[in-house]
Amino acid sequence: MSERQWWPAPAKLNLFLHVLGRRADGLHDLQTIFQLIDLCDELAFEVTGDATVTRIDPTDGIPASADLCVRAARALQRAAGVRAGARIRLRKRIPIGAGLGGGSSDAATTLVALNKLWRTGFDQARLSAIGRELGADVPVFVAGRSSWAEGVGERLTPVELPLRWYLVLDPQVFVSTAEVFQSAELTRNSTPITMAGFLQTGGRNDCEPVVRQRFRAVNDAILWLQANGADNARLTGTGSCVFASFATAAEAERVAARVPDCWVARVARGLAESPLQAAMQT
Repeated sequence: MSERQWWPAPAKLNLFLHVLGRRADGLHDLQTIFQLIDLCDELAFEVTGDATVTRIDPTDGIPASADLCVRAARALQRAAGVRAGARIRLRKRIPIGAGLGGGSSDAATTLVALNKLWRTGFDQARLSAIGRELGADVPVFVAGRSSWAEGVGERLTPVELPLRWYLVLDPQVFVSTAEVFQSAELTRNSTPITMAGFLQTGGRNDCEPVVRQRFRAVNDAILWLQANGADNARLTGTGSCVFASFATAAEAERVAARVPDCWVARVARGLAESPLQAAMQT
């Protein structure tokens, strides 16, 4: 490919997730903290002379019309009137349907990278607005900071969080976000809290009881973490991944070494800023 640079697309964890109510448009008002972590997909882009946008290595089972990288590039093309195209390559490391925001992060990196490569000149607010139409989590990855989020996740306030290490367990089941939020059992009336309230109580994930009831592997993974000293174990997003936080990498690695072979364990460092910000400067 003519563009040799690989652009990072980091994963996120929801340190808590409160569902405040259903909106008239069918979406839900939320409160959450997005914690970026150093588990990253990587993307490379080759600018082409025509308007065609293609994935060189498409994801199995996902047609081009549903591929978030392709959709993001085409949305930017339309918004900016760009006549150039792109060939997109993706090194996928973030599991799909796992609550880690991999697809949204890939879309955000596509917007940020092609905004530079196509010289469209859009600012962060404009890119975030385009991203919001692709998914509620896209704006936080465009902004590139760990953030307190409200609304459907688009109202962002950067937060300074203590450095933590996270053991992320992947039960290797796919969870549909839409199905969780359509579930009759989902709590939709949580009382809004403040940042101080979160720091005092730790909050919770309102989606967790629904997912644990429907997916035994998720329930078992949380119980295993709790039995191995991780009292703070919880679901991220709508799952399926669960996580626990530790003060040091060594503590996280010690627990990771005992994880049963039926699950995939990853140890990741919490990030204040996305590595995409540094990539923009090269």
